[in-house]
Amino acid sequence: MSYQVMRSRNTGYPRLYHMAHLGSWPAIREDGLLSASALLDLYKIPKDKRVSLEKSRRPDSVRLVREGLPGAMLRDQKPMSDSALKKCLQDKLTPTDWYETLNAKSFFWLSQSRIWRLLKAKAYRDSVQTVLTIDSEPLILKYKKKIRLSPINSGSTIMNPQPRGNNTFSRIEDFPFAARAKTRAKAENVVELVIDHSVIVDEFGST
Repeated sequence: MSYQVMRSRNTGYPRLYHMAHLGSWPAIREDGLLSASALLDLYKIPKDKRVSLEKSRRPDSVRLVREGLPGAMLRDQKPMSDSALKKCLQDKLTPTDWYETLNAKSFFWLSQSRIWRLLKAKAYRDSVQTVLTIDSEPLILKYKKKIRLSPINSGSTIMNPQPRGNNTFSRIEDFPFAARAKTRAKAENVVELVIDHSVIVDEFGST
């Protein structure tokens, strides 16, 4: 898939979406949209405490606190379970491997339908969230070497868990966009855009 197709307003994905905790925008604007691992680094969480946050499922969101910083929340991982991951993981990966992989990335949805589905999910429907809307073209141009695309919701094993492994996240040029477009709607073709570690979003038209 070419970068031009990815960025096209007609056939591509002109907007990216990210759901964050209410009140998190000032910190995101200041420090960037940080992956879970990047937040643990920033808040200098001791190694013995970060193991359970980074290498295993978080059943609830966890607040991080450090003097001089505004505070941050690590999003829960309610949609996943170890038992389901063991059934769908490939390449001899373990649930621990998968949690580490996900925690190292910053995530964006590529369709409004996906972000609305998340907002209406049982775990979040009764709480106000912050939704970032990002212009995709400048972000893709700046971070294209770090961007990977996923054909599935990599952080969910609800319902019928899709297989996932070392090849789940592809470079833009390697993603089978045209082949998948023959049998899938655009919202189900490319599901996630991820960037390793962190991304500065304030310069890309965030709202």
